[in-house]
Amino acid sequence: MDALSPAVPRLSRGPVRSSIRARPPRPAPESLHPTLWLGHQLGRTREQALPSGFAALDRELPGGGWPRRALSELLLPHAGVGEIRLLAASLVALQRAGRLVMLFDPPAALSAWALGGLGIAVDQLLVVDTRSRPGHDGLWAFEQALKSGQVGAALAWLPSRVPHERVRRLQLAAQHHDGPAFVLRERAAVERPTAAPLRLALKPRGADLLEIRLLKRRGPPLEHGLLLELPPVLTASARQRAIAVRHAPALQPATFVDLGAPLDERLAA
Repeated sequence: MDALSPAVPRLSRGPVRSSIRARPPRPAPESLHPTLWLGHQLGRTREQALPSGFAALDRELPGGGWPRRALSELLLPHAGVGEIRLLAASLVALQRAGRLVMLFDPPAALSAWALGGLGIAVDQLLVVDTRSRPGHDGLWAFEQALKSGQVGAALAWLPSRVPHERVRRLQLAAQHHDGPAFVLRERAAVERPTAAPLRLALKPRGADLLEIRLLKRRGPPLEHGLLLELPPVLTASARQRAIAVRHAPALQPATFVDLGAPLDERLAA
């Protein structure tokens, strides 16, 4: 045999054992870090979410409810579209668990009668009003409450055109807060970026109907809106009067009568 011929390898007649070992399953993204998730699924967190009281909304929220240790941003066309009724079930649950609920700079005086009708214990609410006191910073007070970690839920109505850096500071502070944290902003803020991982746009669709659009969440975008039926705040008789006024026949336009014209012409008109 030629010495330069390549050696022919011998085939083993024994059983062939695979040297490739089975790879262990990949860990879930949320087990590595709570801010990681796959693009086709809703994000999951290690913290248990707080149910919103609306099953249709909970199905679309990462974790199945309002997130803890994170900022939730609600965009409103104006105050009073139903934002308190949207959050009422969560606030009541926290109060019954002995947790404190704080409201920062509500845009108008709160109705104790309406809040009580939603089940909220008014005597256990802590309202912080800095807008009527010059020199006091409501955002700073809200941030300190989140950092304290002693609040069950915190809601803040933000002034218009809040800098992005301030919102980012609130999001960082919310990571120390074992509960939901909500900021309520003007609808025009949709054109500006936000550090909040959850952003919802609210739009009233009637006395007790509210449309929710999820603009940002940890997960795939939601193309359609959600129509939620809010708990009513009007009595049954008041709702009936509102419906009667809504469906009342329109007034006929007035007819101009020239009092200087002859009587027969006025009657013909």
